[in-house]
Amino acid sequence: MKILMLTWEYPPRVVGGISRVVHDLSHTMIKDGHDVTVVTYKDGDVPYFEDDKGVKVYRVDNYMINPNNFIDWIMQLNFSMVAKANEIIAKEGEFDVIHAHDWLVANAAKTLKQSYNIPLVSTIHATEAGRNSGIHDETQRYINDTEWMLTYESSEVIVNSNYMKGELQRLFGLPYEKINVVANGVNMALFDGIERDYDFRRRYAMDNEKIILFMGRLVYEKGIQHLIAAMPKILAGYNDTKLVVAGQGGMIEELKAQAKNLGIENKVYFAGYMNGKDVQRMYKAADISVFPSTYEPFGIVALEAMLAENPVVVSDIGGLNEIVEHKKNGMKSYAGNANSIADSILELLYDHKLCSEIVKVAKNRVRNNYNWSKIAQDTHFTYQKAICQSMAEKQKRQLEQERAMKTQKAKKERPEREITNLLSFKKRQVYA
Repeated sequence: MKILMLTWEYPPRVVGGISRVVHDLSHTMIKDGHDVTVVTYKDGDVPYFEDDKGVKVYRVDNYMINPNNFIDWIMQLNFSMVAKANEIIAKEGEFDVIHAHDWLVANAAKTLKQSYNIPLVSTIHATEAGRNSGIHDETQRYINDTEWMLTYESSEVIVNSNYMKGELQRLFGLPYEKINVVANGVNMALFDGIERDYDFRRRYAMDNEKIILFMGRLVYEKGIQHLIAAMPKILAGYNDTKLVVAGQGGMIEELKAQAKNLGIENKVYFAGYMNGKDVQRMYKAADISVFPSTYEPFGIVALEAMLAENPVVVSDIGGLNEIVEHKKNGMKSYAGNANSIADSILELLYDHKLCSEIVKVAKNRVRNNYNWSKIAQDTHFTYQKAICQSMAEKQKRQLEQERAMKTQKAKKERPEREITNLLSFKKRQVYA
């Protein structure tokens, strides 16, 4: 199967979770014998074309004019994606299916689908309404409407959790059978050969300190503000702890001010953005990983932490709520509740037996349920559904066209028959 992936981020450009999902899914599809082409944004000093271990990656510039705002920037990016895809199709032939990742590539996906009559599958990784607890301004309304348009134009829609399936049905009124739940996964070899690096660990904490790790974007819906608010209670119960915040985002100064106001700035280390080996070393250096999101469609970071043998604490919402079973493969806390977060962390800090049991169960579940081979098979099945549906729609249109032509022909022939019948009647009357 020839697959065209449209995404605004692909390694080494990593903005959120989409980049890793597209990368790992594409490479697994290649191993399964498919042909995968990715069209994405060229960010920084990376090549316009790259053969990434079999995945053909085409990167496009935005137009060399300054857009008025982010929405205009995205529209310009979509124009460039359409131009590049047209060029690829002219050279290599049409694709069997287009896979669009989120609203950021919706217009390019719709244009290519309608131009070449190629089945479209979209993955909605998150929604604007979910991220912002509703739609509050015109920019958010535009994004929400674009998400609806993408799901409407798609033959099949993929989401990564049952929570997201319910959200799309509620927001966009999508038919139940059109939404396919395909979980995200994690690279099972991610931590192969990676051991705890004590020199690396000492950059962030002393040997006697337990590292509580947060890994993610510093935005409101990730809930890092609630974890910082939980730190005074955690330190009161277990003083030898250190919170390491790995990530960047618009809340950085606000979070630093929060830690200072609480008098715990020496117990909160803002490590900044991490990538590659530093991410793996950081997970291995941590003692507990915490993901206190207030909105989380899935939560790949939780899977990474489990694979790294970290006990995890997550909020009881969204995809995280489906991944973690309390006290079985992780700990849950009430979303947005600092006391609840602190209680779950303290229980892990004091109960070493519980930690070891959780780590063992969590790692096995990740290997069995969130491996990319299974996910790629489920995604391929969704592609087949979309192709069959498109073929059925095409046949339906052809039948409707044939019926319309027959009806038109019958209408044309009817006056001629009526005239013939009238002449025949007059002739009989004359002879009578």
